[in-house]
Amino acid sequence: QVQLVESGGGSVQAGGSLRLSCAASRYTFTTGYMGWFRQAPGKEREGVAIIYISHDSTNYADSVRGRFTISQDNAKNTVYLQMNSLKPDDTAMYYCAADEHATGWRKGGFAYWGQGTQVTVSS
Repeated sequence: QVQLVESGGGSVQAGGSLRLSCAASRYTFTTGYMGWFRQAPGKEREGVAIIYISHDSTNYADSVRGRFTISQDNAKNTVYLQMNSLKPDDTAMYYCAADEHATGWRKGGFAYWGQGTQVTVSS
């Protein structure tokens, strides 16, 4: 089964922090790559961060590098996105996704998707 459930979104002031969680089935979690993506109204979906589960390797969008951290808890089949120093431009619906590959991830090209969790950052 393919299952991805996000949680942890909310409303914060600029400079604040949030931690997003993505609970997955074991099958989905071990597919290969998992990632976080976001989409703001009127804008295209973009890749935020990805992690290669077996090697714990990560990559980030330039806009969040140094502020966001993607991590995993392998025993819980869960990935996290720790978001620090949040900016109003980070406001978006955030989605967890999984794929065997990472081709085109910066433009949101993953295969399996959760339903999203809203993050709103006020100035």
